Amino acid sequence: MMSNPSRATEFCLSGFPGSQGLHHVLFAVFFLFYSVTIMGNTVIIVIICVDKHLHSPMYFFLGHLSAVEMLTTSIIPMMLRRLLIHEMQTISLTACVAQLFLYLALGTTEFALVGAMAVDRYMAVCNPLRYNTMMNSHTCLSVVTGSWVFGFPSEIWPVYTTFQFTFCKSNVLDHFYCDRGQLLKLSCDDTLFIEFVLFFMAVFIILGSLAPTIVSYTYIISTILKIPTASGRRKAFSSCASHFTFVIIGYGSCLFLYVKPKQTQAVEYNKTVSLLISMLTPLLNPFIFTLRNDEGKQAPRDGVKSCCQLLKD
Repeated sequence: MMSNPSRATEFCLSGFPGSQGLHHVLFAVFFLFYSVTIMGNTVIIVIICVDKHLHSPMYFFLGHLSAVEMLTTSIIPMMLRRLLIHEMQTISLTACVAQLFLYLALGTTEFALVGAMAVDRYMAVCNPLRYNTMMNSHTCLSVVTGSWVFGFPSEIWPVYTTFQFTFCKSNVLDHFYCDRGQLLKLSCDDTLFIEFVLFFMAVFIILGSLAPTIVSYTYIISTILKIPTASGRRKAFSSCASHFTFVIIGYGSCLFLYVKPKQTQAVEYNKTVSLLISMLTPLLNPFIFTLRNDEGKQAPRDGVKSCCQLLKD
C-alpha cells in the first residue's frame, strides 16, 4: 500500500471478501458460468456462419454481438485466478489502462449494435416490403463497421483523462478489475469536474443508443397490436422478444452502474452490477436468442443431424 504522494506504477485488486472456502465455491460457480458463456456464444457464431437460413441481418448483428460479449468477459480470467490462489492480484499500470479501455470500448460497441438491432426489428415488422432493400448486405456491413469504429475512439479520452490523475492515497483497488470509479477514489486530485464530464458522456452513449431502441419498439408494439389475428401478433412478437429481453437486462444494469453523477460511490454496489454486466448478461445471451427464437432453436438441431449423418456416412 502506498503512503507517499508518488505516482502508482501498479495496482492490487482486492477482489471478493470472504474465506478461502468461499472463494473456492465462487471460483467453481464463476468458472462454470464463464465456460458456458464462451461455449454458448461460440456456438452462436459458428451456427450463424454455417447455416444459410441464418444469413439475415438479424443474425449478422447477433454474431457480432456474441463476439463482443466474449471479448467483454476478458476480465473474468484474472478474477478467477484471484479466487483460486486466494491472494491479492497485482496488475501493472499499462495492463490496467488496457483492461479499462477494452472493457469500456467493447461496452460502447455493444450499445451501438443493440441500437442497430432495434432498428432492424423495426424495419422487419413495420416495413416488411422494404426490409430486404433497406437492410441489404452493404447497409449491415456499414452499420457493424460503424459500431466497432465508434466504440473504440469514443473511450480514448475518458480513459486517458482517468490515468492523468495522481493515485497517491493507495494502490489497492477494492474491485475485481480496474474499475474507473475505484481509480478516481484513489486520486489525491480533485476529480469532481471530470466525474461530471464522464457522467454526461455515459448519458450520451447509453441513452443515445437507447433512444432509437425505445422509438423502434414503440412503433413495433403499435404495429403488432394492429395485426388482426392472434397467431400473426404472436409471430411478430416472437421475432422481437429475444432482443427486447436482452435490452432490458443489458441497459438496466449499465444505467445503474454508469449513469450517475458520482462515479466513486458504494464499492459493493459497483462490484455487484459489474459482475452482472461482465458475467450474467453474456451468459444469458445464447439462451435468450436461441430459446426465445424458433430459427435459433432449429439451427442447432439441424447441425447435430448433419454431424450424425456425416458420421454414419
